[in-house]
Amino acid sequence: MTNSKTAALVVACVAVIAAGVAISYFGVLAGDPPADRSPDTGSETVGLYLKQLLSRAAGYESLDTGSEAAGLYTCGMHPQVALEGPGQCPICGMNLVPIGAASPPEEAEQAGVKVSKSFLQNFAVRTTVVERADLPARIRTIGYLDQDEAKLVSVSTKYGGWIENPRVSTVGERVSEGDTLFEIYSPGLVTAQEEFLASIEYLGRLKAADAYPDALRRAEALVHAATERLRSWDLTDRQIDDLRSAGKVSRTLEVYSPASGYVVEKMADSLEGVETTSGMTILKIADHSTLWAKVEFYEHYLRDLRAGMTAEISIDAFPGRRWHGRLLFFEPAMNPQTQTLAGYVEVENLDSRLRPNMYATVEFQLPGAKDALVVPAQSVLRSGNDRNVVIVDAGGGVFVPHEVRLGMESDGRIQVVDGLTEGERVVTSSQFLLDSESNLQAAVDRLAGSSDHEHHHAH
Repeated sequence: MTNSKTAALVVACVAVIAAGVAISYFGVLAGDPPADRSPDTGSETVGLYLKQLLSRAAGYESLDTGSEAAGLYTCGMHPQVALEGPGQCPICGMNLVPIGAASPPEEAEQAGVKVSKSFLQNFAVRTTVVERADLPARIRTIGYLDQDEAKLVSVSTKYGGWIENPRVSTVGERVSEGDTLFEIYSPGLVTAQEEFLASIEYLGRLKAADAYPDALRRAEALVHAATERLRSWDLTDRQIDDLRSAGKVSRTLEVYSPASGYVVEKMADSLEGVETTSGMTILKIADHSTLWAKVEFYEHYLRDLRAGMTAEISIDAFPGRRWHGRLLFFEPAMNPQTQTLAGYVEVENLDSRLRPNMYATVEFQLPGAKDALVVPAQSVLRSGNDRNVVIVDAGGGVFVPHEVRLGMESDGRIQVVDGLTEGERVVTSSQFLLDSESNLQAAVDRLAGSSDHEHHHAH
């Protein structure tokens, strides 16, 4: 029978038999039991018949019917038949046999189900062995690449002025340390140059006049002070020497790049003629030889993570390639929207293949569990009330649900702390059907028991 036909038969049986249960149940409550049954066994028979027919319609065979169904008989050729007492099959005329008589006593005590070979074939039930193995722990998370803030340099001036002849026109240009970025005209800088040249001229006159040593020392101090003022405004020694050699003030002075990298930000679309004030950021230059990967960690990961741990980074744009990184630090507070904590991983980018804002997969390798009892993660049935169940193949078509306590999970495998032993076989596919049948039989047992209890109580 195909899967669809089996499902249809189960649904039909549930509907028909539920109606029969209701009729029988209300008949018993009304004190009008069927003529061919005594009131003492009517509810029990309905419940047991319901269990047998449901299980057999789905391809199952109950393991716990030996004692309960002692008064029910079935046909070996037509297992859907379940009648009270011995007799002949109404379909083929064969002698009926007791239900559960062929089941071994030890099987009857197991809280599981027995299924037919056709069920195993139709639903492709697969199993695997519970084994011991080292279970490495991995933390995998997603982030994105960003500038290395430790290598982000701001270009500003310590004096006000106006930019002229900018050499950098677009964000993304690469510059080297010492390259000219722009020229600037600053009245304060012109005045400082004039004072520097005047101090040099004054010292020269005193030397020519063979002045007293004290006067020469004071004049030299003035030159030194004027020179340090130019240096404090970020003029290079070469610029100061050129000014000394030229002997005249330069209207504009060049501003050089303090580092190598990419221009990642500028204060205006065009820098030509832009007025600046002291301390204003005009450009930002980032060195991309290293980048930061900003990643989000769920709260339960934090117990295993420490600053300084190594990480492996992969990028979708470069499949098969891995970069190495190091966890630098965490942000001080959790993100209240996502309940995650951001961390920053330093990534080497010596060949400049990586770019900021690329998405990255970051993996941390942890020691994990040694010699752990492991099963495939898909073999575990999880419920919302923290109940975890696996279906164990007991052999001979018998499947028994085991409640288990789980440990860590990694690489598609999960550690079983309690509930299984090494060498047992667990179901890895269609186990939800077996678990559902086990729950169905338990529900039918409760229904039959409840009906029998109410009948005896009323009696």
